[in-house]
Amino acid sequence: MKRWIVLLLVLALVLPGAALTTAQQDEPARLILATTTSTEDSGLLEFILPVFEEQFNADVDVIAVGTGQALELGCNGDADVVLVHARAREDAFVEEGCGTERYDVMYNDFVLVGPADDPAGIAELPSAVEAFLAIQASESLFVSRGDNSGTHSKELSIWAAAGLEGAPSGDWYIEAGQGMGDVLNMSNELFAYTLADRATYIALEAAGLDLAIVYEGDPILFNPYGVIPVNPARFPEINAELAQQFADWLTSVEAQTLIASFSLNDQQLFVPSSAAWLASQEAVLAVGEFEGVGDFSASGLVELINSAATETSVLRFAALSLPEDVELQVVLIEGTDPAAAPQGLDLVRWPA
Repeated sequence: MKRWIVLLLVLALVLPGAALTTAQQDEPARLILATTTSTEDSGLLEFILPVFEEQFNADVDVIAVGTGQALELGCNGDADVVLVHARAREDAFVEEGCGTERYDVMYNDFVLVGPADDPAGIAELPSAVEAFLAIQASESLFVSRGDNSGTHSKELSIWAAAGLEGAPSGDWYIEAGQGMGDVLNMSNELFAYTLADRATYIALEAAGLDLAIVYEGDPILFNPYGVIPVNPARFPEINAELAQQFADWLTSVEAQTLIASFSLNDQQLFVPSSAAWLASQEAVLAVGEFEGVGDFSASGLVELINSAATETSVLRFAALSLPEDVELQVVLIEGTDPAAAPQGLDLVRWPA
């Protein structure tokens, strides 16, 4: 597997921006947010939503389910806005007329967690596909979300890459049909492996979960999140105005800064990635070679990550030109050799 490098730009000081207008209403307006369980189980929504509710005089009703169910709620007009993490299905949601537009919000990654003694011996394997196959070959217990969620979709895509049609079968493979927190607790009780988003794992680890991260770092485990207002042309009864205000706020520098600051046990749970956040970084990378193309902005790089174009590519550097008030971090993914990066820069491994 080829190694690859992604660059993220981090402002030393967050640039001040114009404050968003606060809604002026006597009674709070109601917004129905259908979202994945990871945004709730990790504690992120509890951390950021009170700020939105105060600014816009709103009450946000959160329906935390799997991504598939969240998108179904949106497509039935039973939610005003969705916040989910299954990119192909999000794009289909918009193309089918259920949503107006998808906006990048943030990302983290998926990790394989299990007993610390790693009975299937997956820790040193070169890819997530080989790790999955090793679990299958050893018939080590594996708990699947089995709920049509974004995490479940990612798991099935890895099994597909391993040559399987659908989920594997056998007593060792347990389909829980539950959210991420419940599946992690079930895996903990059974001494089983499972695929989890890093944020929920960190949150439950802080609460006493005994499972360890036994495999991480494969680019296939990249986990982007998007927000999509439901289409008022299809569902005129929804609160379209507040839904768009929520999407605009969530992707604003203010909210993105909140997301960047959200951490547990000194670990950042999500990395902001909205267009406004990236534009605030005010820096452009001069890249020597990327599939034969030259200059890329930070937003362009994140777009390439989201499209998975980097999975089989190598990024080389010729020069970097940055404002003095910007700190550059070179993020090394999947064991990339630090010698491949420019000298004198702060090197950070992703996942952390």
